[in-house]
Amino acid sequence: MSTRIAFLKGHGTENDFVIVPDPENTLDLTPEAVAALCDRRAGIGGDGVLHVVRSAAHPEAREMAAEAEWFMDYRNGDGSIAEMCGNGTRVFARYLQHAGHVTEGDLAIATRAGVKSVHIAKTVPDSGSAAGDVTIGMGTARLPEGDVTVTVGERSWPARNVNMGNPHAVAFVEDLAHAGTLYSPPPVSPAAAYPDGVNVEFVVDRGPRHVAMRVHERGSGETRSCGTGACAVAVAAARRDGADPAVTGTPATYTVDVPGGRLVITERPDGEIEMTGPAVIVAEGEIDAEWLENALR
Repeated sequence: MSTRIAFLKGHGTENDFVIVPDPENTLDLTPEAVAALCDRRAGIGGDGVLHVVRSAAHPEAREMAAEAEWFMDYRNGDGSIAEMCGNGTRVFARYLQHAGHVTEGDLAIATRAGVKSVHIAKTVPDSGSAAGDVTIGMGTARLPEGDVTVTVGERSWPARNVNMGNPHAVAFVEDLAHAGTLYSPPPVSPAAAYPDGVNVEFVVDRGPRHVAMRVHERGSGETRSCGTGACAVAVAAARRDGADPAVTGTPATYTVDVPGGRLVITERPDGEIEMTGPAVIVAEGEIDAEWLENALR
């Protein structure tokens, strides 16, 4: 291990990540190492780690290398592996732009949930934004059948089971405070519906095609934002509102407010979902390898 490991810190609607560039996949990022990096008091701090690897250099991504040069090896804050992270993908794209690997326009990024199409918008002059928003093609949603229930304390709600490459339980509530502290995963039944755990979204209405949400992300706890969660919420809201694009023949666009900002989600009649929002690089530096080794003892 080298004495210094390069890193950056970034966020998408305050869903924050430690970015570790490692094009040739030479670093052994164990679950313990990831958890140490994401520790907000003793480490750098983040909801997860974006391990930046060339697809050809990673055994899980080699088959996607012809479509996407870069693979997002995403890890949750507790060190566990996740299939996909929507906000993380936007920040990953921003890093590639920041590092000069890509420019504004279209690109493809490999993830464990497949290759995702990305568009980096041009910066709007005099907008006050350092860079244009990033749009991610999130693929299509699957809606497994079967009733699901989410419980917090003495309250329970029916939830919509939505899979965005990772699993979600979407519950519409009267008040976001009813979600409680979200320090621990809200109980979801039946447990068999989510054998590998689940992200749980609590949703309230703000206006026509406008909702707000809180989320408990599996492996990370409550986060300031969840991109796949916002997509799952928009899909669930469209079905609830009778606005299923496959039925109406017209796209359904929802504004989704999260604690860290705002995302815009569009589902098209063919089922494809796009998510648009900001992505920001806030710092870069070096991890001391000796510190990391000591943190793992």
